[in-house]
Amino acid sequence: MNVLIVDDEQLARQRLRHMLSTMECKVIGEAETGEQALKQSQLNHPDVVLMDIRMPGMDGLEAASYINRLDNPPAIIFTTAYNDHALSAFESHAVDYLLKPIKQDLLHKALEAAKRVTRAQLNNLRTSTDENARSKICVKTRGALELVPAEDIIYFKADQKYVTLRTADHEYLIEEALKSLETEFANRFLRIHRNALVAVDRINGLAKNKEGHACITFTEVEDLLEVSRRHLPDIRSRLRKRA
Repeated sequence: MNVLIVDDEQLARQRLRHMLSTMECKVIGEAETGEQALKQSQLNHPDVVLMDIRMPGMDGLEAASYINRLDNPPAIIFTTAYNDHALSAFESHAVDYLLKPIKQDLLHKALEAAKRVTRAQLNNLRTSTDENARSKICVKTRGALELVPAEDIIYFKADQKYVTLRTADHEYLIEEALKSLETEFANRFLRIHRNALVAVDRINGLAKNKEGHACITFTEVEDLLEVSRRHLPDIRSRLRKRA
């Protein structure tokens, strides 16, 4: 099996590389961050990713959720220093994990039984370990995965099963629920309609469209997003306070 090692500690990576050298595995790369793991997974197509959870920037859970969107995703085994209580949460969601310091026999068994982690399982793990909003959103474009900084997003707009993610330069379609995005980014985005969330700091003002409905305007794009009657008083109040 081709293995990618992901850990922000060099000694931990060296230890894993040494243990894997005695098994029928080939280490095809190392990464120190979640973003590096995503890039290497796209370029090198590992069979298995040994993924640390706590890393600076993008953590292992977030990186794994993106890697699982690849056309042929690798199996992911988490390596963690969590205590027994946290490990029970992992076990209940059928996620393979190794407790540091990692033992050779357990590493071998995990590699033998490596399973793909589903997006639902990762969402459950995220809820139990880290409630912070993502700093970047993963989108698929031209068959590849790309990370869009949350600070660059102007709005999310739902349309049937997809959500449009709008930046100043591009539009992307993502398969995420608007409600979950609203919960995750509650401090940055504001609900203006049942089908739209807008970045508070990107709102320019209010204007009326051809039908006479109140709409949000933006400085960077010419798009108009309709505001529902329910949310209009709150929007007007926020704009008055800002003025």
